[in-house]
Parts: sequence; C-alpha cells; structure tokens
Amino acid sequence: MSHPNHPSHGLCCGGHAIPVSRREFMIGMSTVVATGALALGQEKPPRETPSARPKPDILPAAELIVQPVLTYDVPQRQEKTSWRSWGGVQTPEKAAAEAGRIEKELRELIASSGLTVKLLPVAPVVNAEQAAKLKQQPCDAMLVYAAGGWQDVLETLITPGRPTIYFLRHDPGPVYLWYEILHPRFLRKTTDRHVQAGVTVDDVVVDDYAELAWRLRALLGLRRTLGQRILAIGGAGGWGVEGEKLAPQWSRDKWHLDIIDVPYPDLGRRIESTRKDEAAVADARRAAEQYLGQPGVKLQTDKKYVENAFLLTRVFTDLLREHDARALTIQNCMGTIMPMADTTACLPLSLLNDDGYLAFCESDFVVIPSGILMHHITGRPVFLNDPTWPHDGIVTIAHCTAPRKMDGQKHEPATILTHFESDFGAAPKVEFRLGQVTTNVVPDFACQKWLGFKGTVKANPFLDICRSQTDIAIDGDWRRLLADMRGFHWMTVYGDCRREVGYAIRQLGVEWEDLSA
Repeated sequence: MSHPNHPSHGLCCGGHAIPVSRREFMIGMSTVVATGALALGQEKPPRETPSARPKPDILPAAELIVQPVLTYDVPQRQEKTSWRSWGGVQTPEKAAAEAGRIEKELRELIASSGLTVKLLPVAPVVNAEQAAKLKQQPCDAMLVYAAGGWQDVLETLITPGRPTIYFLRHDPGPVYLWYEILHPRFLRKTTDRHVQAGVTVDDVVVDDYAELAWRLRALLGLRRTLGQRILAIGGAGGWGVEGEKLAPQWSRDKWHLDIIDVPYPDLGRRIESTRKDEAAVADARRAAEQYLGQPGVKLQTDKKYVENAFLLTRVFTDLLREHDARALTIQNCMGTIMPMADTTACLPLSLLNDDGYLAFCESDFVVIPSGILMHHITGRPVFLNDPTWPHDGIVTIAHCTAPRKMDGQKHEPATILTHFESDFGAAPKVEFRLGQVTTNVVPDFACQKWLGFKGTVKANPFLDICRSQTDIAIDGDWRRLLADMRGFHWMTVYGDCRREVGYAIRQLGVEWEDLSA
C-alpha cells in the first residue's frame, strides 16, 4: 500500500529493445497531425495558451497510416545455370495480380477488425532505387509483402524508428522467396547473431491476417498515445526514487505526453466558484440521486459526499474541456483536495473513466503511460492499482478509484463507501466480474522493462484496504512474478492485450517480459 508520507502519495488507500533512438522513433511516427477526433471543445485554456509551453514533437492521431509494399524481381532465363530464386511472383503479370490480392485482403481485414487504419495504395518495388524513393512516403508503418527482391531492397525500405512489418506467404501460395531466407539473410546477415537493426522476429507474419491485425492494433494504440495531453492537478510526479525525479520527464521525452500543470490554488478557486453556482449545485444533486438509483449501487457513506463528488466532477470536466484534454491526474490530494471539495476525488475519477476520459490518482507518471496505452489499445477504461504480495497463484490488487464500466459498456455493481485511510468522502467498491480475464502490467521505475501477465478475477473480498479490491489468479509462474517484480503501481484492464502492449512498447525501446507466455 502507498505510504501516506511518501512525496508522491495522492489518492491511495493505502521482447528486446529495438536499437533506435527515441528521437528517431518520434520523427518516424510524427507524420500525421492530430485530428478533431480527440477534441472535446474549442475553448482555450484561461491562463496557459498552447504557444506558451513547449509542444510535443508528435501529436496523437485518430488513424494509423500504413504503406503496403510488394517486393519482387523479374529474373531472365539463362541456359545451363541457376537463373532464379525461390518464389511464385517473378513476372509483372503475377506481381500485378498479387498486388490486387493484397489490396483486397487488407480492405477485408480493416472492415472485419474495425481498425482505424488508412491504407495507401500497394507500392511495387523491384530494386533499391525504387525502395529509396518509396521510403520518403509519409506513413506510420511499412507493411512489406516480401515476395522477392534482394537484401538491399529490404534494407533500403527501413526508416529508423518507423515500424516495419513483414508479411510472408507459405500456404496457400504463391510462396515468397523471403519465407525461406528472411531469418538467415536479412535478420542475421548469414551470421548466428541478429544483426539487422530495428527488426525482430516479432515483426514477421506468415499467412495469418489475425496475426497482422493485433500488430496493427498495437501500433494504432501507440499512435494515439504519443503526444496525449494530460492535466496534472498539483503537478506531475512519480513513485519511487527514480520515478519521483525522472518519470515526468521520461513521459515527455519517451511518450511525448503534453503535461499541463494545474496548481491547487487554481483548482480551489474553481471549486469555490462552482459551489456558489446554484444551478451547478442543483445539477450535482440530481446527478447524484440518479447515480445512487442505478441498479447495483449501494450507499454506505453520507450522501452529501456523493453530491459534492458530482460537483467536483463538473470542475474536472470543465478543466478538461478548457484545455482540450482527454486525461487528468491528481497529486497529493489526500491532504489538499478534501478540505477544498468536502469530499474525496475517488468517485469523480471513477466517473470520468466511465465517461471515456482517462483519470488517474497519485500523479504517478511511472505507470500513467501504460494506462493511456492500454486504453487506446482496448478502448476500455483501465484500473491503476496497488499490488500486494503474490502467493499461491493469487495476488490482491486494490485502489479507491476503479471505473465501474470496466468492459467499456456495462456498469459493474458498486458500493459507495468512505475512502479507507481517511474514512471520509465517497469511494466506489467495484465488484469486478468473476471469471473475467484481465491484463496486468507492471511498469518499472526506470522505464526500461515492463512485466505483464494474464489473470482471472477470482474474488472481490472486503479487506481493510483500498475499497475496490479483487483477487487475481495469476496465469503463469507466480514465483517468477514475485522474483522479477519491479516498480510499484500496476495497471489492469479487462481482456487479454499482452501481445499488443509488448509490441507497442518495444517500438520505444522498452523491454517486455510476458510472464504468462
């Protein structure tokens, strides 16, 4: 559990790295500007204008732009010597047919998967000169159908920092040359070591479009995460010796988060002004009454704390709209926000998450990037939580700010209690769905290696800890989790998105260890 005297204490109740620079990656991924899909309104921040603070090198985009490429060659027959390599695409006619097939398959994939991907026309490439020209094409990812062509073609297509996925055909054909030699010739350069920078075996797909889909989903989630604007009420912080000092800057440098500090005095003035607004107070009371009247909701705290929570939610929402932001976090709120709001921020953060925002306690930028990423990969709310001691295949996770709409659609039952450590305010005890599969991510303080594992909700106990609490059955070797555990806060989401998270963070040079693999 969080220690109440820790400087970062806020609302608490208690693969291999790809060898490219962060700067190179951001240049490669920053070819699309942000669209209005991420905007909530047109109001400008009252005190800080966009021109007054450093802008991130990349802005989040609503879609992923993909350039499909078909590499092949046209060998000429020669007598009494080997004149062609393996492969079934070796004439202009077969290349044209293959390009048409690729476009059809990709259109069907996008339609069936629901991915927001913009596909550029399939580009045929037969030599390094054509590859060099094509690599200048602005896009977020290259998708190379490596039917043929030689090593220099594939090498030329690589742009440091821009993800490249290789699609190989085996069955049904036409079989591709690089189905045979991508590993020894391209990745290893005919050595026993992986030599090719920027590419790993995880970037290769054979025949299976479902395997391609999850990689595109990972890159789309990352594309929407990079440059995300987030309000830091009380300032940006981080847990741990390294996190406290460095996590906000890591979030700006590696994730390019646009962190806007909102001082507590400013928040206090807003709360006081909203309290004097009779219409706002009446709206908060009606909203509280409606919330408490929902099926599955029980009240076990003073109703006024819930009403004040809805008033505070209005203040937070106004701030988000004014700054054109979708995310918010709070630092050191236990001793600061309670006297201001006459409630806790627990329930407001839960409500914001249910409404599609990203709302985190503790202002812990060690873990916040993982939550933003997992949200954009899955489209669901995420749960920032305190872990406990893994034992006997079980770990308890808990916090007082859990979303109720964990699957993105249906509200889970909840009891509204006080925040545990203060025995004050309003905090939801969410009953997580028994048997639900979860992804649990364990970021490290140094932003160098994350752990992750698949779990299953086994029980919702009522211990003397943070109100939203659940026992997670660990899919995998729990002793290995215990031995390798790092960082502090975890991030949990409904569903299994381990592959996507691991693939996305490796693009930033963060190592991934899947404990359930």
